[in-house]
Amino acid sequence: MARYFFDLHNGEGPTRDEHGTELRSRDDIPKEVTRILLDVARDELPAGDRTIIAVTVRNESGDPVTVASLVFNNEWLDVLR
Repeated sequence: MARYFFDLHNGEGPTRDEHGTELRSRDDIPKEVTRILLDVARDELPAGDRTIIAVTVRNESGDPVTVASLVFNNEWLDVLR
């Protein structure tokens, strides 16, 4: 098992994961990232017409492994007429 750190970047600014999560393999990273993004999205969306939530994953050495983001974009169509 390896420990990975999931740093959150959202409307409140960056939040560094100091504890990490042990995963069986790096193949489990996308599942954990998806869980985090959906949990944050439930709490924060819609926070405006455009919101970006991102998670950067670091390995035990602190090196970035991957980054994933979720973009919410709302465009009012009746305003464009």
